[in-house]
Amino acid sequence: MTQQPARIVILGGGFGGLYTALRLSELPWNANPPEIVLVDQRDRFLFSPLLYELVTGELQTWEIAPPFSELLAATPVRFVQSAVAGIDIEAKRVQLQTGLELEFDRLVLALGGEAPLEIVPGAAEYAIPFRTLEDAYRLQERLRLLEQSDQDKIRVAIVGAGYSGVELACKLADRLGSRGRFRLIEKTDQILATSPDFNREAAMKALEERGVWIDLETEVESIDADTISLSYKGQTDTIPVDLVLWTIGTKMAEVVQDLPLKRNHRGQVVVTPTLQAVDAPDIFALGDLVECIDAEGQRVPGTAQAAFQQAEYCGWNVWATLSNRPLLPFRYQYLGEMMTLGTQDATFSGLGIKVDGQAAYIARRLAYLYRMPTFDHQLKVGLNWMTQPIRDLLGSL
Repeated sequence: MTQQPARIVILGGGFGGLYTALRLSELPWNANPPEIVLVDQRDRFLFSPLLYELVTGELQTWEIAPPFSELLAATPVRFVQSAVAGIDIEAKRVQLQTGLELEFDRLVLALGGEAPLEIVPGAAEYAIPFRTLEDAYRLQERLRLLEQSDQDKIRVAIVGAGYSGVELACKLADRLGSRGRFRLIEKTDQILATSPDFNREAAMKALEERGVWIDLETEVESIDADTISLSYKGQTDTIPVDLVLWTIGTKMAEVVQDLPLKRNHRGQVVVTPTLQAVDAPDIFALGDLVECIDAEGQRVPGTAQAAFQQAEYCGWNVWATLSNRPLLPFRYQYLGEMMTLGTQDATFSGLGIKVDGQAAYIARRLAYLYRMPTFDHQLKVGLNWMTQPIRDLLGSL
């Protein structure tokens, strides 16, 4: 009697989920390979480090957000578009909002996080987060209306001076030019607290050149339709604003919060170095929803760079548990840090290299091109980038 093939269900099609699925599709299976199912509520993968370029028009949607159907066409991976309604660990079953139920032998949690807008009054109603394609479209539409209005200045407040806040401030300053008025609001005493000094200094220079006002040691009290209230050393000041962008914090998806798995004080799922939930070895988890201490004792950051690397190990280890092979403990390798600081400007620090300006901008583009999910997509995007200057030249004649 033929044994039913195993089923691997991967929840979340970001860097962790999609790249795990692609890795699993490449590994050698026996005569009865498992069914690999990737579930995401959206129909497109998002290469989120390039989301900023969508707002400035430097890149197009198809370049940074290819459809899953296109990326998985040459693989055995089955894609299901749906939000997750619930997960039953005991029954090994995932309930989707479409009504479909998926039983699993191995489950990969890669759902990522959401913006915690509820922590400040008015943020959910009036602030725009910057995590998804829909967020970028919403921001573009808001900018379009402001740019078409007859007001002299467009006042933008950006909450959070981490990577996303700094990159957004520089990109939007380049888009709006002298018409923009920017405030970058940070509750600590410096921007880019975890960044190398070289990148922080390059970012400070870029912000100063663009006239971005930085409010350090400042917290947001509340947000209204056209104002934002800021608290600095016990004093609250309410200032007018046309647009508020929210770039801080991460909260776990509710369906993950409800799981009877060990979590840390931030709600992250605690995993072993093999990326298995400590109390459920058939469940693997990666990305920013996990707390992971790697094989070298390093705390793994919740970044795209880490998720890239975790996906390689996660794919191997899921395969290993179904193929009676040894599992590999994850070892995180810090490869440096890249940031965009406006159009044709970036900074890079790592691997003994420090570079900023246009050289870093080009290096960042090439590094991200290499990291795109499939060779076919790399080829299409790469050819488009190579021929764009020629098209621009012909268009100007």
